[in-house]
Amino acid sequence: MSDATIQRLLIVTDAWHPQVNGVVRTLGNTCLHLNAMGVHVEFITPALFKTLPCPGDRGIALALATSARLKAMIGEINPDALHIATEGPLGWAARAAAIEQGWAHTTAYHTRFPEYLKARFGVPLAWSYPLMRRFHRHASAVLAPTPAIVDSLVQRGFGPVVHWSRGVDHDVFYPRVAQAPINQAHPIFLYAGRLAAEKNIDAFLQLDLPGQKWVAGDGPLAQTLKRRYPDVRFLGVLPANALALAYSQADVFVFPSLTDTFGLVMAEAMACGLPVAAFNVPGPIDVVGQSGAGVLSDDLRQACLACLTLDRAQALARAKQFSWPAASAQFYRALTPMRGPQPVYSPITTG
Repeated sequence: MSDATIQRLLIVTDAWHPQVNGVVRTLGNTCLHLNAMGVHVEFITPALFKTLPCPGDRGIALALATSARLKAMIGEINPDALHIATEGPLGWAARAAAIEQGWAHTTAYHTRFPEYLKARFGVPLAWSYPLMRRFHRHASAVLAPTPAIVDSLVQRGFGPVVHWSRGVDHDVFYPRVAQAPINQAHPIFLYAGRLAAEKNIDAFLQLDLPGQKWVAGDGPLAQTLKRRYPDVRFLGVLPANALALAYSQADVFVFPSLTDTFGLVMAEAMACGLPVAAFNVPGPIDVVGQSGAGVLSDDLRQACLACLTLDRAQALARAKQFSWPAASAQFYRALTPMRGPQPVYSPITTG
């Protein structure tokens, strides 16, 4: 557990601008609120290295990094605490340097990579989970975004696992238009997020639903989806204020992903009074659950239609449970000094 000696934090991450995704937004918001707490945060990102495009997704840059280079960079920065955010090339290089030098570090489980790799490349879970356990094995704490993901990781042999929730910027995400009764004959169903295979977007777009389907975001499947679904309204990547307006104008937010650990867009949609339709899987189980702010079902069409009868006030109430100051305080408490005695965590920490 962190204390007053942790005033300088270094985060190593393979996900960073210009990428637009939940990891980048989570780290950016966490940094903002840690700064407000008096913690100076520095980043090592792919922007500091030569990079190669990720196979299958040229929008993701993979850094050409070695553990020796990371060891030198981390040593020069000399932070009080080290957090390795992602399991990409920078993450593996930083991990190797930390183990060699005896530097304590925390890691995070932002993405269900085994499920991601299975969805995108067909890699069996039995191959990828051992690799993920190896990556996180030496961490003083593995930070996971929901209790369901914490439980799943513990059951698969990860540990110690600490709960680190997510937040919503309620100054940006709030109802932007008067919440009129839903036009049951012509509702608007909205998806927002990356247009990539692991997001399972076809499961939404192929549904027989009344009204309109809107899609906000971009990614490697953008052109394919536009050709496949010409009647869908594709909005592209929207700045935060425009995204909040789209949430406010829509009637149901549809989250078809089976692999997300949290799904930040669900919390943002609810903050704009938009109920969520999703599969009954980790991520939605904790973000929406049985709150009345949405419907979870193995039948996504049934969930979408059932959301049309929900009270938007339930979505607003649920979203208030997610705040970046609280989530950032959780993150800070999980940090450990890079050098010196380390805390002992119980197998699951949800505080």
